[in-house]
Amino acid sequence: MRDAAVGSKGTFSHTVSDDDLASRLDATLPAVMATRVMVGMMELAAMDAIRSYLGPGESSVGISMDVNHVAATPPHHRVRAEAELTGVEGRRLEFKVRAFDEIEEIGSGSHRRVVIELAKFNERLKPKLKNQQLASASRGADKSG
Repeated sequence: MRDAAVGSKGTFSHTVSDDDLASRLDATLPAVMATRVMVGMMELAAMDAIRSYLGPGESSVGISMDVNHVAATPPHHRVRAEAELTGVEGRRLEFKVRAFDEIEEIGSGSHRRVVIELAKFNERLKPKLKNQQLASASRGADKSG
């Protein structure tokens, strides 16, 4: 990874669909965007902030998330997540993350990621894969190589 600049920013936007609702997980939950969706959007905003610094064969994985989800968002609202790189220590990255719907801020917090080499990561993952997953992963590697 090239030296990532503290202060680098990224965004990710998404319109809330029925599949994003908490009520899809459990019918007793309200029909509003689930926290898991907001967290995923924050992760994608963080990836956007560092994408240009990643070298060939590199990616990143989330290692921690500490966020508050403070406002509900109904279906069909456009939501925007933002991430700002606030710290770099070797391959470990720290971000300030926030999310907004069309009306207000709906969440904020901090997020940490670590840069990985995909080939090594996938090799370490192989013992955990089920037979079907292993065959699929092998076919994907054949196509890229």
